[in-house]
Amino acid sequence: MTYKGFIGTVGYSAEDHLFFGKIEGIDDLVTFEGETVTELETAFKYMVDQHIADCEAEGKSAGKSYKGVLNIRISPKLHKKAAQSAMSKGITLNQMIKQAIEKELEQNPNNQS
Repeated sequence: MTYKGFIGTVGYSAEDHLFFGKIEGIDDLVTFEGETVTELETAFKYMVDQHIADCEAEGKSAGKSYKGVLNIRISPKLHKKAAQSAMSKGITLNQMIKQAIEKELEQNPNNQS
């Protein structure tokens, strides 16, 4: 679920008969819960608003800061094929990965915050 650009992931505890979740993409651990979907959504929105207010009071960013550096793990075989493909195009592997991510986000605009 999303609210104000924040994403919440959701799980269910069969033992407790309770939905639970956490806000993703932030530096803090913020959780929420509810017995119904409506309660869960209300709790999520409340916790997002509370997180934003707390961060403003502390003078810090509500979202996670990203450096623009990405370390990915792929098989050596895929790494070699990707590097060779990039070289044959006259670009760096970094440029090829950046282009692939941009293309994915253009094709799936709902995945962007």
